[in-house]
Amino acid sequence: MTEPEPKMPELIVEPPVKLVVDGVTKRFRTEDGEVEALGPVSFNVKEGEVLCLVGPSGCGKSTMLNIIAGLEHANTGKVLADGNLVTAPGPDRMMMFQEHALFPWLPVLGNVLFGLKLKPKLNAKERLEVAQFYLKLVGLEKFEKTYVHELSGGMRQRVALARALAPNPRVLLMDEPFAALDALTREQLYGDLQQIFEQRRKTVVFVTHNVREAACLGDRVLLFSSQPGRIHEEFKIDLPRPREINNTRLTETASRITHALKSYTNLTKAGGAA
Repeated sequence: MTEPEPKMPELIVEPPVKLVVDGVTKRFRTEDGEVEALGPVSFNVKEGEVLCLVGPSGCGKSTMLNIIAGLEHANTGKVLADGNLVTAPGPDRMMMFQEHALFPWLPVLGNVLFGLKLKPKLNAKERLEVAQFYLKLVGLEKFEKTYVHELSGGMRQRVALARALAPNPRVLLMDEPFAALDALTREQLYGDLQQIFEQRRKTVVFVTHNVREAACLGDRVLLFSSQPGRIHEEFKIDLPRPREINNTRLTETASRITHALKSYTNLTKAGGAA
């Protein structure tokens, strides 16, 4: 996964973005009334930091990610990207979902090229060069003409990653992208993803239910409480990279986060039963 010498802005390693989440709340209207999903939530993400959000189902992690992406609007509070107010999706922030969301009628190369429509100043030759660059980065340069149904689950997520990286965003938002994959495939992707993060220097917000995954990939982990979602506890992951998922120190770190999550969950259940 060695990179060629950059020839255009889309291949240059752009400075990553600092994110500020300030007092964000989110409510949804349902048939049973109004549900308070988030907040208030406040946190910062440093330039080039990998921040993982962990918590029980329904705690608002994905909602928080959608607000950072500009796909949803907060009821109160704000999100800033390098001091600029986030009000809508933008090419500086790209999202990678649990489902790969690839187009089955397009081959691998076509799917990555589709993401480059956000770069209208590129000509056809330049788009091809950029798409091939990122396919090589994720190790799929030999599968340009392959269709989605011919790929394994891990390969599909690699294509989705290449598509998200191709417009050269400064922030990458990842919503449980490996949840549906088997353990061996995930383990391989953890190593590849750490290498890509090091090479491309993105600010990353990563949502996951998998505590060990968070400890492997994150520089920090925020543990969210359940509805309404708030930050319950913060963990700094001070481990050298690259990290192996079965490393003893990583396992110990993951165990501490798991213990905190279980303790909070049990406390919540006891409170609800009282």
